[in-house]
Amino acid sequence: MVEWNENRSIGELTTFGIGGPARWAVEVSTIEEMQQTIQLCNQKQLSFFILGKGSNCLFDDKGLNAVLIINKIDFLEINENTFHAGAGYSFSRLGTLTARKGWKGLEFASGIPGSVGGAVFMNAGANGAETCNTLVSVDFVNAEGTLKTLEKAELVFSYRHSSFHEMKGAIVGATFALKPCTEARKRQFEIIDYRKKTQPYGDKSAGCIFRNPTGNHAGALIEKAGLKGFSVGGATVSPVHANFIVNQEGATASNVLELIRMIQQKIKEETGVELENEVRYIPYDWSL
Repeated sequence: MVEWNENRSIGELTTFGIGGPARWAVEVSTIEEMQQTIQLCNQKQLSFFILGKGSNCLFDDKGLNAVLIINKIDFLEINENTFHAGAGYSFSRLGTLTARKGWKGLEFASGIPGSVGGAVFMNAGANGAETCNTLVSVDFVNAEGTLKTLEKAELVFSYRHSSFHEMKGAIVGATFALKPCTEARKRQFEIIDYRKKTQPYGDKSAGCIFRNPTGNHAGALIEKAGLKGFSVGGATVSPVHANFIVNQEGATASNVLELIRMIQQKIKEETGVELENEVRYIPYDWSL
């Protein structure tokens, strides 16, 4: 059985470095442990939240009144041009490894600080590519703890969204089919170099805060509004890339939420565009 810990700090588990304690926290390293943990949550009628590498999410300052299941399932199986990875496997590492081996399709993943499961869940994308483009199937443990393999055709993906947003359970693995390309490694280097130059690579953040509006870029709108460097408490609009909020001086979730609200109001007033959050806010009394 896995170990259940009380009042574990969530901030130390996220790229934002923000969040109070989880009522319970459980680390799972295998699919079987995930199944057992979800089944136990059901028996005890406890809500649970699946956490990968802690990017793209903002937890409440009070913490989480639920079970935080930390997904550490990080296997990798390679069969010719297919790559079957555990949901806890680093998405950036997968992009780097596949490009190094001369396969194209996941180069954009290099430098994205999330897990494979998180990338599938959010349909992560960059540089004109999305996670779903090369996806074949997803291994999913449902709310009853049953393992299923879902083919891509059974799922719906759109901009930073997937069917999994409405499904209770846990992504535990994903299979990708890639194509050979002699330029893949070069392309991967170009992407990581560009990312380091144009994003607050070394700062605490949750990635891009807002979705890009149709026909525009959220960062460009925020920069044009003169909000680069604007702060609320310890939360600051990055001077490097305006679609990032960085935790510079002990920012709280309240600081970030207030800054998001102010940015949205300013952009709405000046352009009429309503910016939508890309980062997920997880309240204290969270449940799906």
